[in-house]
Amino acid sequence: MQAQEELKQIGTIAKESGIPIKTIRYYEELGLLESSGRTEGGFRLFANNVINRLSFIKRSQSLGLSLSEIKEFLSIHDQGELPCVHVKVKLQDKIAEVDHQIQQLLTLRSDLEALLVGEPLVSENAETICPIIELAEVKELAGHNGMPSLKKYG
Repeated sequence: MQAQEELKQIGTIAKESGIPIKTIRYYEELGLLESSGRTEGGFRLFANNVINRLSFIKRSQSLGLSLSEIKEFLSIHDQGELPCVHVKVKLQDKIAEVDHQIQQLLTLRSDLEALLVGEPLVSENAETICPIIELAEVKELAGHNGMPSLKKYG
């Protein structure tokens, strides 16, 4: 005869995992976790393996994965399969996203550096707040042919 698995109240799980009770409830609502029942007082009970599951969820989030992506991985795991092939595809997608963001940041950096090059601008127009910023706006509006671009305005 097998001993019944020890169940823990949600508060204990929260303390052991470092994840707030409210977040654990939210994960349960989304289907990322499943409680194993409730106490007579209505407190959720969870199996010990929920700590590993919470750790997987938090680590996955730290890698930029969404809760829906994580739910997909957990569903595959719950069916008795390892979701590693699916995880690998999503992580490759994340790398591509990061590469794109890096390129955007490098372009921004270049644009900012270009604004700082040269002599400080002075304006005699009382409505000018800062010529550096306003010059940036004029440059942004200029298209490749020097004409204002309408792309910013839709």
